[in-house]
Amino acid sequence: MSPSTPPPAAASTARVATPAKTLLRAPSSPHPSRLPHISMSTSSPRAPPLAAAAGGRGAAAVAPSLLAADPGHREAVLLAARAAMGNCLGETRLDLAVPGLRLAAKGKVRDVYESGEHLVLVTTDRQSAFDRVLASIPFKGQVLNETSLWWFNRTRHITPNAVVSSPDKNVTIAKRCTVFPVEFVVRGFVTGTTDTSLWTVYNKGVRNYCGNALPNGMVKNQKLSANILTPTTKAADHDVPVTPDEIIKSGLMSKDDFDEAGSKALSLFAYGQQVALENGLILVDTKYEFGKTADGTIVLIDEVHTPDSSRYWIANSYEDRFKSGLEPENVDKEFLRLWFKDNCNPYEDKVLPEAPEELVCELAWRYIFLFETITNAKFEIPETQMQEPIHERISRNVAQALRDL
Repeated sequence: MSPSTPPPAAASTARVATPAKTLLRAPSSPHPSRLPHISMSTSSPRAPPLAAAAGGRGAAAVAPSLLAADPGHREAVLLAARAAMGNCLGETRLDLAVPGLRLAAKGKVRDVYESGEHLVLVTTDRQSAFDRVLASIPFKGQVLNETSLWWFNRTRHITPNAVVSSPDKNVTIAKRCTVFPVEFVVRGFVTGTTDTSLWTVYNKGVRNYCGNALPNGMVKNQKLSANILTPTTKAADHDVPVTPDEIIKSGLMSKDDFDEAGSKALSLFAYGQQVALENGLILVDTKYEFGKTADGTIVLIDEVHTPDSSRYWIANSYEDRFKSGLEPENVDKEFLRLWFKDNCNPYEDKVLPEAPEELVCELAWRYIFLFETITNAKFEIPETQMQEPIHERISRNVAQALRDL
């Protein structure tokens, strides 16, 4: 499949109702493409044209804005999210429902199952921040999975990936590989609110972060002169920033492997920034994970440029808001992070307050908005979403996919 060719539409889908059935379409997308329900190889064809389906929109075009988005479309998403709050995918036990599956790992958001030489990655609706689960967000797992598939398909000119197929909107089947115990975090701006965020450490006086020298006089949300790589180790309960030298000396990765993966990460980020800007967004920072296959190939794994792994801002309001000392308009989970920081100590409190329904639904809207804005595709919900428990649908689809492998 050519990276610039829209992938085939998924079968058996229903459109969100408001309250009658209404198409969920990005306000800025006059010609939405079909859903990215695809099977991908690890070949590396030529680079796809940027935002091929975007109708030639460039950075100078009118950018989307959360504040200016079609209110009818937004209300449609919010209504659908409220209706789906009782059918979120919080936990999975596919090992009890699908013969031959073994639970290999339970992450903050993804549950990973093993089946022979393949992994089954189930993206749940769990919302994670501060190294813990905060809430369940309707449709989040589907948004993350389909966003990643879209990017996996369009970044094969930069790096091969481990994806084999996607038998369900929340599921990706991938090739088994040895995962590097390092997350490749790439940053383009001095920002953030967590303990490991660049602005947090910079504001404390740190001027060399993960091997990157930082100048004095920078302010929050300022653009860096060049994108930087700030890797972290994948510790059990939290991420620990490290320098490239520390990674190599500790034996976490060889120098050759780190250099190759680091180069891929910076190239992926630069490409992601270009695509985002063409669609009126700023890709602020993100993280990548890589693994090595049995034949020694370094491949991209996990997720790519999702609202969970990435920070996005609205492009056309950034400069004015930055000059005025205002926070950028964001299209990610940052506002939910801020709510928890304002209402508790998310790092130390054993019991966290329950996120308000309006915030949960707002985050569902922002995730769908981002998917549609980046991909220029309509977001569709399976017909069974409101009638069948998600876990039952996933179990059925995964069982069939494994029989077909």
